[in-house]
Amino acid sequence: MSSPWIEGLRSVALFVPDLARAEAFYTQTWHLAVAHRGEGVLYLRGTGDDAYLLALHQGGDAPQVRQVTLRARSREALDTLCETAVAAGGTLLAEPHALTKDPAGGIGMKFKDPHGRVFQVVHGDARREADAPQADMPIRLTHAVLNSHAVDDTKAFFEQAMGFRLADRTGIMAFMNCNRDHHTLAIGITDNDALNHIAFLMPDFESVMRGGGRMKDAGHPIQWGPGRHGPGNNLFNYFIDPFGVVIEYTAEVEQVDDSYVSRGPEHWKWPPGRIDQWGIAPMPGPELKAAQRQVMFAPA
Repeated sequence: MSSPWIEGLRSVALFVPDLARAEAFYTQTWHLAVAHRGEGVLYLRGTGDDAYLLALHQGGDAPQVRQVTLRARSREALDTLCETAVAAGGTLLAEPHALTKDPAGGIGMKFKDPHGRVFQVVHGDARREADAPQADMPIRLTHAVLNSHAVDDTKAFFEQAMGFRLADRTGIMAFMNCNRDHHTLAIGITDNDALNHIAFLMPDFESVMRGGGRMKDAGHPIQWGPGRHGPGNNLFNYFIDPFGVVIEYTAEVEQVDDSYVSRGPEHWKWPPGRIDQWGIAPMPGPELKAAQRQVMFAPA
């Protein structure tokens, strides 16, 4: 189960209303490290080999998604994606070109889907030497969940434009696969096209739990969790950042191959009152549900 063109999720870029406040939160509380600073933009990394995971741009009165960046399997894949994105109904925003203003460099192309979600795909971007995993510090991004008012259309676009495959589908989400991780993008089935959440991979169960305690101590309570999902089998704790962006600590994401059997909503059902494997965490509250609907993509 893998895309012929997309290797994985590299980073997410956001517009935030207060860059200094964002830096304080994401370094001191969320435990990312500063990778690079630019004019009005901050790049933050984890312990893995990605040059950065978040690009935070100063701008606006409320957070917005600037783009989701994926990594291509080859330079040739970028040319293919220019064709497949347009054939699937997307709009090409930039043909492959040198990313001279990006600290990770490389070659990149950019497009938006029919509902305004902006994707950048890069190849040849710089990698750093990964640090040894550190308890309580994210390694990399593992997935981003994007809402859709037209899930079947969005699913078809991800399949046709980027070569993703459906891993599983529940009553509220379609999980899309491009590599060994069970899902890299997922589609939240709702009535808008907001960012649902961004998930950061932690080293292990202990780090997910200690991260939850650290966030709680800092005034950012767990909004949902701790728990273990059905699709993906991953551990989770969900939070809301100071601007309203939903972020997740996760670990133990299921690794899949071509033998994995995709299942539908009829399989992924829990007893009444339970929405994960453990059944310990309370149902997500109205604050989390509202936050999962408010951060939209900026117009491209």
